[in-house]
Amino acid sequence: MIRLVVVDDQELVRDGFALILDAQDDIEVVGTAADGASAVALCRAEQPDVALMDLRMPVLDGIEATRRVVVQCPGVRVLVLTTFDDDENVVRALRAGASGFLLKDTPRAALVASVRAVAEGETMLDAAVLRRLVSGHLRAPGPAHAAALARLTGRESEVMRCVAQGQTNAEIAAALHISETTVKTHVARLLAKWGARDRVALVVLAHEAGLVP
Repeated sequence: MIRLVVVDDQELVRDGFALILDAQDDIEVVGTAADGASAVALCRAEQPDVALMDLRMPVLDGIEATRRVVVQCPGVRVLVLTTFDDDENVVRALRAGASGFLLKDTPRAALVASVRAVAEGETMLDAAVLRRLVSGHLRAPGPAHAAALARLTGRESEVMRCVAQGQTNAEIAAALHISETTVKTHVARLLAKWGARDRVALVVLAHEAGLVP
């Protein structure tokens, strides 16, 4: 059973998401919150698997709430809710440790699938939206990027490029004709070589290093 908290300052949005998700046989909404401070407290108390987090909220915004949840509740994966006009905050949330993002008008089936995927350790990054997001907020490549790229094998570069395009482990395995276990091994090595926290960090680093056009 996936334990979930829903965080949004708009009551209709919050209750709507909670109603949809709690109706699933494998998802239990264990709490809701209307601001970032309450969200952090709720995550500490309930230790859910996933927190569905709005970014623009009173008291404490979703970015700082995400940062605190990631530090204080390392077992909780944060999936942020966003709109098309909130690029800068989404990038900041990803840097804060969010496991991905969803647009607020995401269809019901995609919402449910996204929560399940994040609970399983995947990231939710729409490739087209991600390219638009990161293109305006990248750090310039530096010596650290060049040094890290030089340490990668050819296969690791291929896997990192696929990760940066938002592909799941299964999709990468199919594209490169290798097993999912091998993909996981490569991803683990990439995280270690880059000193990255998770796949989201790898995505940003891949774009910054120029691995993705």
